[in-house]
Amino acid sequence: MLWQGSAHADDAKADPARGSVTNLPIPRFVSLKTSEGNVRRGPSLSHRIDWVFKHPGMPLEIIGEFGHWRQVRDRDGMGGWVHYSLLSGARTAIVDADLSPLYNRADENSQVDAYLEAGVIARIDTCGMDWCRVKADGIRGWTSKGNLWGVRPNEVID
Repeated sequence: MLWQGSAHADDAKADPARGSVTNLPIPRFVSLKTSEGNVRRGPSLSHRIDWVFKHPGMPLEIIGEFGHWRQVRDRDGMGGWVHYSLLSGARTAIVDADLSPLYNRADENSQVDAYLEAGVIARIDTCGMDWCRVKADGIRGWTSKGNLWGVRPNEVID
């Protein structure tokens, strides 16, 4: 059976950029609230578990909604359905570029406080058009938005 992101086909046609359940933007980023999250083939407990996300704070992209279930995908495009109670609105990102510099200010000429390895999950404090202030392993700093997966290129986060 194929599940679409809308509980009602008419709702999806009326406003395809909004979720039929929450009226929040689709797609949108969230994070995994728990240390484990079952990813199912469909939006119910009766559907098979395909795999388990095991990284608390991992950013996920919501691409569909059905009742209490959210269709998500990770940075590799893998996904399925998870119960909404496993997700948080707290914004995180995965460092995509290995040894991404974490600057003291949103300026490439400022001091580098650390280098972030690819795959590190960072909490997003704020993002402008080009830079994001993040916290990873207890260190705060600024990195280029292009180094991160979990924030859209034109997205601003206050």
